[in-house]
Amino acid sequence: MRSMFVALVLSLGLPHLAAAGEADVIEVAATRMGETWRFDVTVRHADTGWDHYADAWEIVAPDGTVLGTRTLFHPHVAEQPFTRSLSGVSIPDGVTEVTIRAHDSVDGYGGAEKTVTLER
Repeated sequence: MRSMFVALVLSLGLPHLAAAGEADVIEVAATRMGETWRFDVTVRHADTGWDHYADAWEIVAPDGTVLGTRTLFHPHVAEQPFTRSLSGVSIPDGVTEVTIRAHDSVDGYGGAEKTVTLER
């Protein structure tokens, strides 16, 4: 029965939904701006259009707390990789590094992440 389902999915042309893979963070710049931080994050993802695209990235503390989220409101099919910024991010005292992870509309999280040390 399972093989019939797989055959049906393949015959319908649905494999393209996974063809874009996961969203990868390939570069991060963190800049202190007074009491908050600005993050410039470069993401690579083989966006195929509205059906599968990188739709966000997050700044995550070592304990798993999400400190900031940059929502990406549209696909970047013709702009790869691309860089977007998020300012006004509060980083708690004692946090010396954060991890940036990207999300896509089909696979969720799971691509390459970057951990950066914050120069205070």
